[in-house]
Amino acid sequence: MRDTLWMGRGIPLSSANEDLQPVLAAKRRILALNKKDLANPNIMNRWLNHFESCKQDCISINAHSSSSVNQLLGLAELKLKEAISKEPTLLIMVVGVPNVGKSALINSIHRIATSRFPVPDKNKRAMVGPLPGVTQDIAGYKIASQPSIYVLDTPGVLVPSIPDMETGLKLALTGAVKDSVVGEERIAKYLLSLLNIRKTPLHWERLVHRRGEVHEETCSHNENDSRDSLRRRRCLNNSDALYVQDLVTEVQRTLCRTCLDYTGNTEEESELESLIDMQLTALRKVFRIPHKPFDETHGPTSKKLLTLFRSGKLGPFILDDLPDEQ
Repeated sequence: MRDTLWMGRGIPLSSANEDLQPVLAAKRRILALNKKDLANPNIMNRWLNHFESCKQDCISINAHSSSSVNQLLGLAELKLKEAISKEPTLLIMVVGVPNVGKSALINSIHRIATSRFPVPDKNKRAMVGPLPGVTQDIAGYKIASQPSIYVLDTPGVLVPSIPDMETGLKLALTGAVKDSVVGEERIAKYLLSLLNIRKTPLHWERLVHRRGEVHEETCSHNENDSRDSLRRRRCLNNSDALYVQDLVTEVQRTLCRTCLDYTGNTEEESELESLIDMQLTALRKVFRIPHKPFDETHGPTSKKLLTLFRSGKLGPFILDDLPDEQ
């Protein structure tokens, strides 16, 4: 008997595959929203309530967290309770779009299984990576005996034809589509458009004021400190991001400041694009990327911005809007 675990990441609707729904409808299914540590917890809870209202078993997980994966296994055991007593062998397929964390989840499940039961191939691991397309074939991992339960890792599945441009950009932004297919700059501009439309940079306004306070506090020691001490306490500037958190703070501060300074109407598409170009230009300085003559592209800046977003450094986000809010 085969059952299904469908995985999504930050895009609960955009990652759905309507072509598979007729097949999945006949299976016992759990929807696992992975990387909950990168999602806004309040919005995540609303998504869980939404799927519950649709009579769909859904759980938010972090595939790298043993406690989180144990909760998922508990839900799976509950759904399979009747089958476990009747079937000699059970297959659980882990299905989802590329780069959603399926193989990472498989490895966590296998690690937990080896601590509970005498499982063969204890050192067997699913290959994982930051780019989509790492898993090329279906691979099975035995996680229990009596009955035998196998969990199947599968390559990422995308719909043959993405229904609209925004869905495609969301898939690209989460890494389900290779950056080279869409273009890093285009993806970064889409990210900035989302942030600006949602007014996210304005939530970072305290960082702008905080920078002023730090600047004044640091410079107030100028008269009393020695030259060596002054060198250690030099006033901060936009290019002094020595550590990741400093860099993140400077990126957030820069995006906020450009929003506050911009006088155009961002509800107009052309003016929103103008703001985004200003932000990418400002971020080039933050990332300390040298300007090349006659080069108006933002490739390196876009790549660094996407890296910060995908690693959750810019804060928790869920890209899809709830159906009743669209």
